[in-house]
Amino acid sequence: MDPNFDEFLHVPARLSIVALLAPADWVEFGFVRDSVETSDSALSKQVAALAEAGYVEVRKTRNRTGRHTHVRLTPHGRWAFQRHAAALERIVAAAREPQE
Repeated sequence: MDPNFDEFLHVPARLSIVALLAPADWVEFGFVRDSVETSDSALSKQVAALAEAGYVEVRKTRNRTGRHTHVRLTPHGRWAFQRHAAALERIVAAAREPQE
């Protein structure tokens, strides 16, 4: 197995969340929920796990329109995702090589 393969990140829900956050800064919770097609509770569980591992940061604010939650990758999370994505690319490339 590739040493950069991250089993924690490879959980499909987590991988989807991190891949969505990778090109962005702060992303609104509802946008993430709708984009990865999950429920509030399922997303909250995965975001909490990612935050506990240091992969994402969560910001909660309140204004006249209500409470808002935003999520973004931490520098560690961005680095981990890049390493994991590169590992997946190497695994796929090896699978495409002709077998002798």
